[in-house]
Order: sequence, then C-alpha cells, then structure tokens
Amino acid sequence: MTDSLAISVQDLHKTYGQLHAVQGIDLEVRAGEVFGLLGPNGAGKTTTIEILEGLRPRTSGKVSVLGFDPAVEVKEIKNRIGVCLQATNLPDKMKVHEALELFDAFYTRHTDRDALLKRLQLWEKKDALYKSLSGGQKQRVALALALLNDPALLFLDEPTTGLDPQVRHEIHGIIQELKENRRTILITTHYIEEAERFCDRVAIIDNGKIIELGSPREIQQRVLGRTLVEVTTDQPIALELLPDGLRDQKCMLRDESRTLAMQTDAPAASIVELVKWLDRQNFRLVDIHMTRPTLEDVFIELTGKKLRE
Repeated sequence: MTDSLAISVQDLHKTYGQLHAVQGIDLEVRAGEVFGLLGPNGAGKTTTIEILEGLRPRTSGKVSVLGFDPAVEVKEIKNRIGVCLQATNLPDKMKVHEALELFDAFYTRHTDRDALLKRLQLWEKKDALYKSLSGGQKQRVALALALLNDPALLFLDEPTTGLDPQVRHEIHGIIQELKENRRTILITTHYIEEAERFCDRVAIIDNGKIIELGSPREIQQRVLGRTLVEVTTDQPIALELLPDGLRDQKCMLRDESRTLAMQTDAPAASIVELVKWLDRQNFRLVDIHMTRPTLEDVFIELTGKKLRE
C-alpha cells in the first residue's frame, strides 16, 4: 500500500459454506477522501466492512488497512481506526463522561475528551446517565467514542438510520466538518442523498460484487448519462415538426401533446434550440424543467432495488 491509500483490497472473498457473501472485491480508498459503500440488504457490505475492521476473518484475498493486515495486526489497526455503528448500546446507568473514560483506556492514542464533548454538543450532558439521552444524543456519544483515539480512518455504518430529520441534520453537520478536515471516512448509508452530498467516490455492491465505482457524477453519467428536459406550451406540439437535431433525441409527448419530454446528453444546447424553435412556432412557453439522473436512479437501474428496501 502506498502512503496515499488508507485501504487496499484485492480479490476479497468470504464464504460461509455454500454461501458466497463476498465474491472477488477490489477496492482502494485514498487518504483524505470520503468513500461510500452502497448496496441493498444482503449485498455483502457489512461483511466487507467487518473484514476491514478486523472483526471477521476473510476466506481469501489481500487486505491492507492503514498499512496493516486486519487479520493479523488487529491491535495496530484498532488503535488507529474509529468505528461508529448504526446502534451503540451502553449500560443505562453509565454516565457520558464515564463511557469516554472507559473507551479512552483502550487506546494508546488520545485526544482531548472535554474538547470532544464540547465539539459534539455533549458538554452539558457529560454527567447524564446514558438511559436519559435522546436518540440523537446517543448517536453523538457513539461518534465521540469513535473519535477518542483521533483515528486516521473512520468507519460510519449507517450513522443516521432511524433518526428524526433534525437529528440527521445535526449529524450531517458533524460529518461535513470531518470531511472539511480531510478525515478519511468509509461510510455506508441507506440515504442516497448522504452519499451524493458527502462521498468523493462510491462503490455500489450487489451479490457480493462491486458493480459500479466512481464519483456520484461519474456513475450517473456512465449508467444514465442523459438528462430529462421537459417543456410545456400553450398548444399541442407535433413531433414531426421538430428540427432534425431535436428529433434525434428520445422524445415523447403527454398532457394532450402540450408537454414534450426529451432525453438528451447535451441539455444546455437542446434547451436553447428547443426554445428558439418554440418561439419560431409562436408557442408560448408555460413551463420548463430539467432533471438529471440521481444516484438513486442509477442504483435502481443497476440492482433493480431501492437503497432502503
């Protein structure tokens, strides 16, 4: 592994008897990037991450995390990574500061616990019992525990699943701060907008294999590169009258032929040409709308499933 790579995976396999949970994954995560691992339930995400974290042995393949083999150098890796799970359960009567003190004792690397509590808006709750915390406060405690050792690599496993929108917004702010500080993060999420907002690159995994990899925009362009342009006029449109350049695009009419929907790989040029043509036809433009394919559209196209199914 070079210094620029936080994770390097080559031909990773994991089998359970006849079940092939991971089938030949190749993956690299660069230092300082936010990398998303997306896939439907049962795709192999959790198995892959647990192998990277040193929690589960692999069947075959090469894995390097921060320059260490997680199957062999477990202590070295655990001292340098942080892990925030979807759900973290602590004893009901444990105080917040006691949880941080306990977990801090597991590491040889340390950060300022008080500063961490203040940063995550937990300072006023440091003496509160864990059972008294709200769901959002418990998730912030989980993030604090994951950051105690100032990790070089942070694993966020569905960090906002089940939280209400306000709390999700708060957690998003923390993730954005970590991203701006160039913290290396591997994140799994069932919210496609989180992947689009935070991830520099994503890997879509299905049936134990990576089926697409790249930045969200690259994947969108590669899989569903065409933009949907829709215009509505005050009169019916006749497709056969469209200029040749527009007729070459995939077009359809609806709303009694007053709305033209066009798929194009050059939306700006198509819109200009279309508006000029409508003007020459003395049509009044009522509405115009442009929709780029989302990562959710790509995910459904590739897997036949929605991310949250």
